[in-house]
Amino acid sequence: MKRWLNSNVAVLVWRLAVVYVVLALCRVAFWVYNADLMGGLEAAEVWNLVRGALRFDSATVVYTNALFVVMSLLPGAWRARRWWQRAMMTVYVAFNSVSVAVNMSDAVYFHYTAKRFTAEEIFFADNSNSVQLVFKFLGENLGMVAAGFALIALLVVAYRPKWVPSSPIKNLWARGAAEVTVLVAAGVMCMAGARGGLSRAVRPITLSNATAYTHDVGKANLILSNPFCIVRTMGRKTVSYKEFYPLDTLRTIYTPYHYPTPVADTLPDLSGRNVMVFVLESFSAEHSAYLSPHLYPDGRGYTPFLDSLMRTGYTFRHAYANGHKSIEALPSVMGSIPSFQTPFVLIPQSLGESHQMPRILADKGYSTLFVCGSERGSMGFDAYMSSAGVERQLWREDFERERGMRHFDGFWGVWDEHMIDFAGETLGTMPEPFFAAQFTLTSHHPFVVPDEWRDRLPEGRTKVHPGVAYVDASLRQFFERYGAEEWFRRTVFVFVADHVSSETFDAETRTALGGSRIIQFFYTPDGALQGECVDVAQQVDIMPSLLYLLGVREPYFAYGRNVFAEADPMTFYWSTSAMRYVSTDGEWTVFFDGERITDLYRWDDRLMTSPLALNDHPEVVERFERRLRAVVQQYFLHIRNMNYTVPVE
Repeated sequence: MKRWLNSNVAVLVWRLAVVYVVLALCRVAFWVYNADLMGGLEAAEVWNLVRGALRFDSATVVYTNALFVVMSLLPGAWRARRWWQRAMMTVYVAFNSVSVAVNMSDAVYFHYTAKRFTAEEIFFADNSNSVQLVFKFLGENLGMVAAGFALIALLVVAYRPKWVPSSPIKNLWARGAAEVTVLVAAGVMCMAGARGGLSRAVRPITLSNATAYTHDVGKANLILSNPFCIVRTMGRKTVSYKEFYPLDTLRTIYTPYHYPTPVADTLPDLSGRNVMVFVLESFSAEHSAYLSPHLYPDGRGYTPFLDSLMRTGYTFRHAYANGHKSIEALPSVMGSIPSFQTPFVLIPQSLGESHQMPRILADKGYSTLFVCGSERGSMGFDAYMSSAGVERQLWREDFERERGMRHFDGFWGVWDEHMIDFAGETLGTMPEPFFAAQFTLTSHHPFVVPDEWRDRLPEGRTKVHPGVAYVDASLRQFFERYGAEEWFRRTVFVFVADHVSSETFDAETRTALGGSRIIQFFYTPDGALQGECVDVAQQVDIMPSLLYLLGVREPYFAYGRNVFAEADPMTFYWSTSAMRYVSTDGEWTVFFDGERITDLYRWDDRLMTSPLALNDHPEVVERFERRLRAVVQQYFLHIRNMNYTVPVE
């Protein structure tokens, strides 16, 4: 026993055990920082969460310490030399310090995106303001920074146990056999840790395996750890086509091919009108007293102007985003193409042939414009909008050339009131009809507003509310300034959030379904289009519905539905936190893992506290599975073929 305790194997076990402890403390920090999003922990669920956490931490330990393990177990007398020991310590501390830094950063990141940091986020780190934002985050989270340094210090202090190397085994054969045994055992254990087990039935674990330990998708994120999430999503396969149905059968269940019919006599003919789409950063439905009256008994929400437009426009009362990122919103809104598993615009197959709304209208003689107050290239918006058929784009650089640099918010771009006004001036000079879209910025972390507005805005229940109220007031100014213009009166306005805000206060908004409920409506200044869509709807429904009202009769490709003429409502989006699809038809809500329904709730169970037994509702399960299998098959079929158009018959 004494010989073993003094062996390099025992020292290695000690050092890896310290890593497990550090990862556990990282997870504690993660939960403390995000407890308001995840809710409390029940004693009965803790053991399952710990079991799951150990499984994922084992994979993380293997990923981050594989080189250190090899260095620790390599045979040879030279491994006891000081230079080798120093090299081993450097590798151990460096790799595990990165793991600590990523885990602590992930705790902060999750609070704003409701998902773990994965390899795809690396795409967003190349903006010129990235360094500035990093320092802003550090300044706002000094407690997390201090905790991270404390954990790294623990790694350094605990690296050297009190034991000293014992004398080696003198028998060369016995020593060789012992070293081979140790190496084989270490290899098997590392393989088991990385895969999540050694059984033939066990596939290498991935993010979705966390849901095996809890039905609460938020707490599934508590089980996960980084860099596991990053490593397991590097080079992730984006074309996971599975043929559930023969193609002829598939088209009868669900098809993205649309063949429009004439506008019904009960609806206005808006053909030839201009279109202006405002994509509003983080405009959750919970901000609106009109959409969420139960939250505002006094009728005063944070979007009073938009609420006034919704009362006289056409409002989607139960609208859901098709993702949780801004880059997922644009193709959903502009092209009726959702993002499953990976943001659509980040996969090479997105470069396939498409005919999205800007291009469809451009072919009808529309001039096209996209406006964003951030720097050109931010979030990849410019590349996407060009591929979607937008001819002209205005960015921060264009604004500052004409109006100077005094309106930069210090982080993301031009303050929204000025960029919205800049867009209005530009629209007045464009040939009609036009299609324009603007992406707003201010209602985003770090949740700052112009100094001159601070005393005029409500403090709000969350940090985002002053910014939401500011954007709402900026839109009011836009309507007041340009409302008398002829082009304005001939314009159909579309208002839609990109996704739900990271800052929430309503318990429903913290559920998997409620966490995608957004503001979405159409508005015509002359009151031509009024009413409500009381069915569930989603971002991908905007393009088919708007093209219908505009009188487009040519076939087009879209995953959404025309809410004015197509029945059978059913929403769908890929939940990055649940690693499953979430769908509702306004009566039931389901989770779908890509092959089968895993969870079922009644839609009016808004807090999703009462899961239903699947066996008790076989007809519901069969109906959802049939439809969602067809949606997913169609999606990945077209991604595999790199084609998003209606075939010529």
